[in-house]
Amino acid sequence: MAKVKTQFICSQCGFVSARYLGRCPNCGQWGTFVEEKIQPEVNTNRKSRVGLDGRTAKVEKINEVNLESTPRVATDLQELNRVLGGGVVAGTLVLIGGDPGIGKSTLLLQVSGQLAKHGRVLYVTGEESAAQVKLRADRLKVGDDDFYLYPETDMAAIKAQVNEIHPDFLVIDSVQTMQEPDLSSAVGSVSQIREVTADLLQLAKTNNITIFIVGHVTKEGAIAGPKILEHMVDTVLYFEGDRHYKYRILRAVKNRFGATNELGIFEMRDQGLREVANPSEIFLEERLAGATGSAIVVAMEGSRPILVELQALVTPTVFGNAQRTATGLDRNRVSLIMAVLEKRANLLLQNQDAYLKAAGGVKLDEPAIDLAIAVAIASSYQDQESRPSDVFIGEIGLTGEIRSVADIEGRLKEAAKLGFKRAIVPKNNLKGASLPAGLKAIGVTTIKEALQVAFN
Repeated sequence: MAKVKTQFICSQCGFVSARYLGRCPNCGQWGTFVEEKIQPEVNTNRKSRVGLDGRTAKVEKINEVNLESTPRVATDLQELNRVLGGGVVAGTLVLIGGDPGIGKSTLLLQVSGQLAKHGRVLYVTGEESAAQVKLRADRLKVGDDDFYLYPETDMAAIKAQVNEIHPDFLVIDSVQTMQEPDLSSAVGSVSQIREVTADLLQLAKTNNITIFIVGHVTKEGAIAGPKILEHMVDTVLYFEGDRHYKYRILRAVKNRFGATNELGIFEMRDQGLREVANPSEIFLEERLAGATGSAIVVAMEGSRPILVELQALVTPTVFGNAQRTATGLDRNRVSLIMAVLEKRANLLLQNQDAYLKAAGGVKLDEPAIDLAIAVAIASSYQDQESRPSDVFIGEIGLTGEIRSVADIEGRLKEAAKLGFKRAIVPKNNLKGASLPAGLKAIGVTTIKEALQVAFN
């Protein structure tokens, strides 16, 4: 019997080392190496792609490749269709990650019931029994003759069932519970996740099967396992939100067949997830009239404009150094804007603690929110409210200028639809722009001018 060898693999990037290292030389992370035992006689070499119909991959000239018409399959959830780029593409590998209990399995079970109307679905669960999944399916009112359940973790058995059933859609819940029988490493290890994902990728591309994979996340919020996991799949979706609240956000961070940074809003109910057609209303429905330190911004999430309330609380510091705390916003961006306000707008903020928040739990990171952040900070500092019918759009430069942003017409149309009467925007954005009826757009060039207009 051959001697069992030991190697150390980085759980973040998959780098292999013959000995333990405190810091990974490839990705720079500390304490990520895990020990794994390998047997040299085990052959894990992959064969060429062979489809369920027996056809193998071959070399072809690009001009002679036959393009078959493969339309997207639309689900009943329009929010999911938009995040995916218009619907489900055949033969794709989709990875969905999120915190425990956020609703990943609920989303996929609900979508599987809808996809069963368009083809055969095989739902493989490694964390629950068939009876447990059936209980949740009855609550969600999911069921169809072409919907199959298979509680299994062995990839060899799963591939045998795929070969027998010939599904059009395959759901793996979750990839961390699956195992390759040829590998001696533990379930959920880097080697197992990498090999399982490679098997699923080959299965999807060879047989034109759409595969959805559920991925666990680490305490930092990233999908557990090597980073190569996200590189191998076609689409990466993050299911976000606080499980103590009813709203969930589905965000695309990678999509080979659609736009990235698209956003879908869902509401968690007893009967499952319900899509929210107008998310701007839920972000503004609890806005307090007459409150200071509040400003409305029209942010772009993918191709969708969303109105969000930005809140700021500025108070004198009781410690030596002023604190800067931000929720849903970039803390460094907040510090930069406060420095510009102090230098260009004569607001003494160096001895003030600042606490900022994007209401509703949404995360904003585009430059167009700068002006709304500045107005919210100035409103709290001066204890003076801005008009409740105003929206603020614009990027702030270090010299205090208000720079133009993208898609100003789409942002203003969304603001006018929700009844806002005035928009303070970059002056350069108004050149040739078509303004919606009932909304007055005021162009400003500097942060000082914008504050004068906002609090006049």
